Amino acid sequence: MNAAPIDPVVVSVIGNRLDAITKEIGETMLRTSRSPIFSEARDFVTALFDRHCNLVAQTHYIPVIGGSTPFGQRAISEAFGDDIHEGDVFILNDPYHGNNHPPDITITRPVFWENRLCFWAMAKGHHADVGGGGVVGYNPASRDIWDESLRLPPLKLVDAGRLRKDVFDMILLNVRVPFLVDGDLKCQIGATAIGERGVKGLLQKYGLETLDTAVEELLKASETQVRREIARIPDGVYESERQIDHDGIDKNRMPTICCKMTVKGEELTFDFTGSDDQVRGYLNSPIANTVGAAHLALFACINPDIRYNGGAIRPVTVIAPVGSIVNPVAPAPCTACTVPTAETIVETCWLTLAQAIPSQTQALWARWCAPATMGIDPRTGRFFADIHFISKGGGGATQGYDGWDHIGTVVCLGGLRSPDPELHELVSPYLLLDYEYLPDSAGAGQWRGGFGVRYRWKVLADGIPCANFGSGLRPETAPLGIAGGKGSPPYRLSLTHPDGSVDPVDCNSFYTLNKGDIFEICSSGGGGFGNPFDRPVSKVMTDVRNGLLSPERAADYGVVVDPKTLALDEAATARARA
Repeated sequence: MNAAPIDPVVVSVIGNRLDAITKEIGETMLRTSRSPIFSEARDFVTALFDRHCNLVAQTHYIPVIGGSTPFGQRAISEAFGDDIHEGDVFILNDPYHGNNHPPDITITRPVFWENRLCFWAMAKGHHADVGGGGVVGYNPASRDIWDESLRLPPLKLVDAGRLRKDVFDMILLNVRVPFLVDGDLKCQIGATAIGERGVKGLLQKYGLETLDTAVEELLKASETQVRREIARIPDGVYESERQIDHDGIDKNRMPTICCKMTVKGEELTFDFTGSDDQVRGYLNSPIANTVGAAHLALFACINPDIRYNGGAIRPVTVIAPVGSIVNPVAPAPCTACTVPTAETIVETCWLTLAQAIPSQTQALWARWCAPATMGIDPRTGRFFADIHFISKGGGGATQGYDGWDHIGTVVCLGGLRSPDPELHELVSPYLLLDYEYLPDSAGAGQWRGGFGVRYRWKVLADGIPCANFGSGLRPETAPLGIAGGKGSPPYRLSLTHPDGSVDPVDCNSFYTLNKGDIFEICSSGGGGFGNPFDRPVSKVMTDVRNGLLSPERAADYGVVVDPKTLALDEAATARARA
C-alpha cells in the first residue's frame, strides 16, 4: 500500500530540521568535551538513522568518519536485536565489528516514540586514548589489533537510563588518560540525548507516519540527484594507483593501492582489486573506512548540495578484496587507516575521476605527516594528549580556484580546525617558535595549490612519547597536479637537540621528546591545476611580493623576476611564456 502524498514543503522543512539536529549534537560535543581533539579540532561526526539503520542525516565535521557510520549502526542494531529499550546507549570501537579504526568511538542512542523504536542518534569521534601501546591511539610498532587498543564490540553502556558502571570502569581502567576519556564519553552520551530530544520534537509535531514518509522522500531525492550526477560522467573504465611511504614495520616497502572506476549509466563502481595484500603495520583499512574514503572522493567532486544519506549511496558500489590492505582480516592492525591509507584511497579515486571529469576534480592535497604526543605536563602535574593539527598542509587546486592554504588532510576536506596557538601552549608543555606559511610549497598551475606551513615548537618537558604518523615524505607520495598543473614538494621534518645535533624524522615511527628539543615540520602544499603559464602574471607577482613565492620558483610560471628588487622583467617574461 502506497503512503499518502506529502507536501514537498513539509519534506523540506523536516529535512532541514533533521540536518539541524545533527549540528546540535555536534555543538553539544564542542561545548562539553574535555579533549582538545573534540573541543578544538572537531574530530568527530554526528548522525541520525531510521529504525532500519538507513542514514537519514549527518554533519560531516570530519568527512572520512562519516562514511563509516552506517556500518557501526547496523552492527549495533544486529548485535542486540530485540534487546533495545528506551534509555539505552550503546558503544563500539572495534574495526572488525563495523567500526573504522579504534580511536573513533561510536556512541549511539535509540529514539522511541509510543513504545516503538523509531530512530537512532549517533555521536562518533576520536578519543585521546583507547589503550594499547600507542600515543593518542597511534602505535607505529603495532603488529596486531591488540597492540593498538582496547577492543569494544557492540556493548550497552547505559541500560534503560542507568550507566553501566562495570563497563565504564573497565574502559577507564585500560586507558592512560581516564580524565579525558571519561569526560568525552559522557559528552557523547549527553550529545545523543540532545539528538533524541530533537527527534522527539519532530515526532510530536508531525507524527511517525509523516516523518517516515518524509524520510523516504529525502532518501529518494538524494538517490535521484546522485544518479543524475553519475550520468554526466562519460561511461568507461578508468584506472590509477598511488603509494604510501611505509607501514612502520617494513620501512623499505611502499604499499600500493589500485583503483578501477567503472561508470555505466547512472551507476558507478570503485574496484580496488589489485591493491596490495594486508600489511604487517597499522595501515590496513577495514571495509567501513575504505567505503567512507571512496564516498568522500566522489561526493567532493559532484553537486555539493546533495544530502549524504542512505539514498545518496545506493548508486555507488565499492569492491575491496578480503585480505587486502583495503579490506583486512583480523587481527591486522589498522589505526593509521583513516589518514595515510584513506588519503591514498581518495587520491586513486580522484585520479580516475580526473580522467573522466577533470573540470570537477581537484589536484591532490598535502598528506598528513605529524605527531601525536602525550605525557605529564610538569607545570600542572596532569596528563595531556595532543595531535599536532597546527601542521596542516595545503589543498589542491581545481578549475577556476586556487587551493586553500593550510587546510589540512583531504580526509577532513577542511573540517579539521587548527587549535588556537595560545590554548595549544596552555594545555601542552610546548612553546611555539614558528607558525607561518611556507614559501614555495604550493604546486604551480593556472590555479595554484594552497600553501603549507612551517611549524616549529620547543619541548618544555622530558620523556614525552611521540608517534609520528602519516605519509608524504617521499617524492612518490608528494601531491600531484592535474590538467597540466605541477605537483608540490614532499614534507620535511626534523628534530633538533639542545646540543645542536639534528635527527631526521620519518613517518610511522616512535620518538621520545625531551626538554629543549625543537621539532620542525615543513608541510606540503597542494597540487596545481592547469598550465602554470596561463596564470595571470599579476597573481604570480602578488605571491612574490608577499614572500610566498621566490623569484626562482616564479620561473615555473614563465615569470621572470629580479631576485634583488623583485621587479618584473616584462620582456623576459614574454619571451619565456612564448
